[in-house]
Amino acid sequence: MNNILTLQALKDMAPDTIFATGVTTDDENGINITSSGEALRWVAVRGGIHDWTIYAHYSSWSEEAIRQNGDKVYSEDHIKKLVPCDDEAFNMYRF
Repeated sequence: MNNILTLQALKDMAPDTIFATGVTTDDENGINITSSGEALRWVAVRGGIHDWTIYAHYSSWSEEAIRQNGDKVYSEDHIKKLVPCDDEAFNMYRF
């Protein structure tokens, strides 16, 4: 993936692709879901159309387990922190 996610990049991806992943913290410096201070793994997934979403859970979970059962990231600030994107791509985020 390029440094910034674009609408065209989403359109060019195969459906259900995990296109970005990483580890952050569950605190004010990371994405702060429950303020546990634990490490969180996150995955960005392209949907069935050219939409996308990010799921996160504790880092002991596999990427696939997080994709299937993780917590969806809803904060615009957190979404753009994890996956820098242009406005067109952000508008395709599945809340």
